[in-house]
Amino acid sequence: MGSAALWQLAERGLKVAGIDRYSPPHPNGSTHGHTRIIREAYFEHPLYVPLVQRAYALWDALERASGVELFRRTGGLMLGPETGSLVVGALRSAREHGLAHELVDAAEVRRRYPALTPPAETVGVIEPRAGVLFPERGVETMLRLAQAHGADVRTGVRVERWAASPGEVVVSTAGGEVRAKRAIIAAGPWMPRLVPELAAGLAPVRQLGHWFEPRAHAECFRWDRLPVMLWEHAPERFFYALPDVGQGLKASIHHEGRALDPDAPREPVSPEETAVVRALIARLMPDGDGPVRETSTCFYTNTPDGHFIIDRHPAHENVVIASPCSGHGFKFAPVIGEILARLSIDGRSDFDLAPFSASRLWRPPVPHTTPGESA
Repeated sequence: MGSAALWQLAERGLKVAGIDRYSPPHPNGSTHGHTRIIREAYFEHPLYVPLVQRAYALWDALERASGVELFRRTGGLMLGPETGSLVVGALRSAREHGLAHELVDAAEVRRRYPALTPPAETVGVIEPRAGVLFPERGVETMLRLAQAHGADVRTGVRVERWAASPGEVVVSTAGGEVRAKRAIIAAGPWMPRLVPELAAGLAPVRQLGHWFEPRAHAECFRWDRLPVMLWEHAPERFFYALPDVGQGLKASIHHEGRALDPDAPREPVSPEETAVVRALIARLMPDGDGPVRETSTCFYTNTPDGHFIIDRHPAHENVVIASPCSGHGFKFAPVIGEILARLSIDGRSDFDLAPFSASRLWRPPVPHTTPGESA
C-alpha cells in the first residue's frame, strides 16, 4: 500500500519520500510469495467490488506503463456448500453488481477441472475475470515508476517515532529526521507500534505458504487449465489454491494463523504444518499431492471485522493511516494507493470509506500510573 501511494503521489508531481526498514519487495511482511489472487465476485462483501474493479484498471495501467506482466487471467472458482458463506457471499456480490458468473454442481466442476475431486454436495461459482498477480513484480514496478517521477525511496531505514502538528509531520529515524507537510502510515504488522491507538484492534498473525509438485497429470495444474480457487472445506474454514505458473501448485490455509510479534524470529514452516495442507490436497485434488517444492511465511494483520482501515488519523488531519488488510488486501494495492493519495492531497475519496474508518477500532492508550498517583 505504501509503494502504491508513493507511485500515485509522485505521478501527480508531488515531492514525496517513502521510508521502509527493509528493501521492498522483501519477504518480511505481507507482500511476497510469487503469486496472489485477484477476484471480482467478492464473497467478503459487495462493497469491495467497485474497489477491485478500479484495481483491475490500475494494474492494467501499471502493466502498460512498465511493460511488465503483473496479472495473468486464469478464471476463478469459489467452492463449498451451497449454503456456506463463501458461495452465498460470492453469489451476492456477483448478482448485486451484475458480474459474469456461473453456478455449477460438483459433477460439472470435475468435468471442467479434472484435477479436482469435490464432494457431491459441493457447488462452485465460476468467475471469468479472476487470476493471479505477481506481488514482488508489482511492488518493484510501483517503486520504479515512483522513482521515475522523482520520489525519494529510502530503504533500510527504521522509523522510530513520528509527531504531527498542523502543517508538519516529523518522522524520526535512525538516520535522522524527515519533515513533510503530510504523512501516510502503511506499516502492516508494525502498525500497532506506530499507531498505538489501534493496537487493541489489530492482530498480526503468522501465515504459511506451500508449493507442491503434482504427482501425476501435472498439465491439469497449469495456469491455463486450472483457475485460482477458494474452498470452504468445513463450515467457516477456508483454504486457497493457485495454479502452477512455474513454482508448482500453491496452497495455503486462509486465516487460522497464530499471533506473532513482527520483530520476533519467524520459525520456518514445519512438516506438521505442511501436513495439514497436504491432507486437504490429498482429499480434494489428489494428483497435486506430490513433493514440496517450497514453503514460506508471511503476515496477515487482522481487524476484528475483517475490513480494512483507510482513514485520516482522528487527531491529525495531515496523517493518513492505511490498511491492515486482514489477509485479503494485496489485489487492491493500486486503488488503495490512489485513495491514500487523494486523502492526503484534498481529504476526499470517490469511494465510500465509512466501513474502513479508524474510529471503529480507536482506543487511546491508558496513561501509565504508579501506585499512589491519581489517574
